Amino acid sequence: MPVKVGLLALQGAIEPHALAFQALGATSVEVRTPDQLAAVDALVIPGGESTTMSKLLDTSGLSEPLAKRLADGLPTFGTCAGMIILARTVLDGRVDQQSYGAIDVTVRRNAFGRQVDSFEADLAIDGLADPFHAVFIRAPFVERVGDGVEVLASVDGHPVLCRQGVVLVSAFHPELTDDLRLHELFLSSIS
Repeated sequence: MPVKVGLLALQGAIEPHALAFQALGATSVEVRTPDQLAAVDALVIPGGESTTMSKLLDTSGLSEPLAKRLADGLPTFGTCAGMIILARTVLDGRVDQQSYGAIDVTVRRNAFGRQVDSFEADLAIDGLADPFHAVFIRAPFVERVGDGVEVLASVDGHPVLCRQGVVLVSAFHPELTDDLRLHELFLSSIS
């Protein structure tokens, strides 16, 4: 039976993630309710606007169930805003913005600059033989990593791809390329 990957569908682009998982033989479903969250084996929190996502998690009733699933070890992949949502600490966020502490990192929002400062870069990623072409859009970066966090890639000395247990976070948008290796890496962490 294929792995069922939930795609948090409150805000942000989820279709490219769905297509990536489909190409890898996994089933993906949109998650907008606690019942839908309860029915998945793993979760992707996509890019978007992290403060808006935080508010929508509250108003949708997903905030508490998500915190519980994360605490229980739900494999989760956070990209861009998803990295911010999953971080232990967020710098330059709103005071009412919630982060879930699923990975022991401190993240700075929009660390590389505004929309006009978006860029692309070829990254050397630990465990991948060839560079990964990464798309950074108003991207965060990690300022501090805790014990047990693996830094898999950095840009100018700033971690942009990290893993702790079954949680993988990227400051960039792997779903905006045709390279499926990070989605495949995430799937390999699901038992």
